Amino acid sequence: MKGAWIKTHQKNPEENFMENESLLMSYGLVIGAILISFYNQLKIERELFWSSVRATVQLIAMGFILDAILNIQQPLYLFLILLFMCAVAAIISGNRGKEIPGSHWIAFTGIFTGSLVTFGILYSAGVIQSEARYAIPLGGMIIGNSMKASSLSLNRLIGEMGHQRARIETLLAMGASSKQAALNAVCQSVKAAMIPTVDTMKTVGLVHFPGIMTGFIIAGGSPMTAVKFQLAIMYMMAGATGITCLTVALLAHRQCFTKNLQLLGKFHPAHG
Repeated sequence: MKGAWIKTHQKNPEENFMENESLLMSYGLVIGAILISFYNQLKIERELFWSSVRATVQLIAMGFILDAILNIQQPLYLFLILLFMCAVAAIISGNRGKEIPGSHWIAFTGIFTGSLVTFGILYSAGVIQSEARYAIPLGGMIIGNSMKASSLSLNRLIGEMGHQRARIETLLAMGASSKQAALNAVCQSVKAAMIPTVDTMKTVGLVHFPGIMTGFIIAGGSPMTAVKFQLAIMYMMAGATGITCLTVALLAHRQCFTKNLQLLGKFHPAHG
């Protein structure tokens, strides 16, 4: 049954509407995080504040244009929108790996590959449809999750290249290829990027209830239908994460060496 899992139980959208005052009060949690950062001198207050402002503006803007987007029926336009989302995600993720030449293109390749393969499999299996009301929200979830995986992979790879510099250079001196010398660093990078997804799957239903499942039930949907849909989402996240972080790590490690198989000088061991 194609798309059978994505039949939402619709209710009056005005019911249980969150008041603006309640939304403003919830922002107090962000202010609390900023105060904690300031008190402990973490120096991330500015990033926390502007990230929250950016998220607010982006979501409000998206709310205004969603009606127009969700009426799009042409597959080409949907593809271009998702491609644009991949590009934005790649810019943000690539900034986490500036030490690696071509980090933005590497991030884009990983995010696009992970998202395309995952979305294609779900569509072929009949879990989702090609309509905008399904493709855009779920595509955004896939791309967003792939972006996080890419960022974690790049960040950890840079750290491992510096931490294992002596080991890598020794292996190169013994005749190993760049792939062989960086294999351990690549593995650690992929593992680190997979940890959040793996931990989430371990604890789902025990420690926390996922937002999609919770929202589905609040909207009046069947709990078992919500469970099936959430499982499909979690499998989707795991697949996208694995493909993305592996692609990024394999492409990125090649850029960490010169043509003469020398590790770039910008990777240094952390001093502590």
